[in-house]
Amino acid sequence: MKMTATASRQSTPTGSASGAAGSASAKATVMTQSPSLAQRWRGAGNLLPALLFLGLFFLAPLIGLLLRGVLEPEPGLGNYQQLFANSAYARVLFNTFSVAGLVTLFSLLLGFPLAWAITLVPRGWGRWMLNIVLLSMWTSLLARTYSWLVLLQASGVINKALMAMGIIDQPLEMVHNLTGVVIGMSYIMIPFIVLPLQATMQAIDPMILQAGSICGASPWTNFFRVFLPLCRPGLFSGGLMVFVMSLGYYVTPALLGGAQNMMLPEFIIQQVQSFLNWGLASAGAALLVLITLVLFYFYLKLQPESPVGASNAR
Repeated sequence: MKMTATASRQSTPTGSASGAAGSASAKATVMTQSPSLAQRWRGAGNLLPALLFLGLFFLAPLIGLLLRGVLEPEPGLGNYQQLFANSAYARVLFNTFSVAGLVTLFSLLLGFPLAWAITLVPRGWGRWMLNIVLLSMWTSLLARTYSWLVLLQASGVINKALMAMGIIDQPLEMVHNLTGVVIGMSYIMIPFIVLPLQATMQAIDPMILQAGSICGASPWTNFFRVFLPLCRPGLFSGGLMVFVMSLGYYVTPALLGGAQNMMLPEFIIQQVQSFLNWGLASAGAALLVLITLVLFYFYLKLQPESPVGASNAR
């Protein structure tokens, strides 16, 4: 009996010590998992120069733009009402969205196989193909647009070649209309589709596709059910980038388009330079900013991971 009592007395301090150690470790774990507010904001002062820069050169002009849209020529929402109620201005908005949608569609259709080819060919050839894509992107935008103006005009190389082959009898109208704008902008936007798509495809493990084939999937099933869903981050990021950039493009639509295909950036420039209507121009610019923020919000909801993050995770 004495031995049992002694053993119980000895085990009680040991159990209490282990319990205290367990509670201490649990508290330490909780503290590491949920840092205090001071720890979260530690080093935030280093962001002050960047915040001041953004506030001075981004937020202040943006606020001034929004205020001009509702204060000039008189306070109210008359500029926005005029922008949507006037049929000519509504046509400009329709042209802007239709051109951006068509350019995004054709850029995806042309950029996807190009990115796939860069991924599949040997590394040396793939590097050369990627350098050609980058070189086209680094070439002057004005030079590339004027090149398409020369190629697509009635006496251009494309019309002459089609007439020489007997495909057409008279030159096609491919400039100063929607066709020229879509062709020129699609060519310019293809690199912005290829780069994120190629990074996403490069990160895909080939063993995943091989596993699908071993499980009995046909090549088409393997493509649509395995490969294409894995390319979704690149498709979303590239498509969003091209669509947003197409909404705000000015040079290519101004040179290759016509008066009937005026887009919102051309409309803003016209209102400022020709009519000095800063209120209506500010309303159109604010509408572009709002559309960009809404699209970015939906992108974050649908695709929280970027292709770069997905590739690093692998």
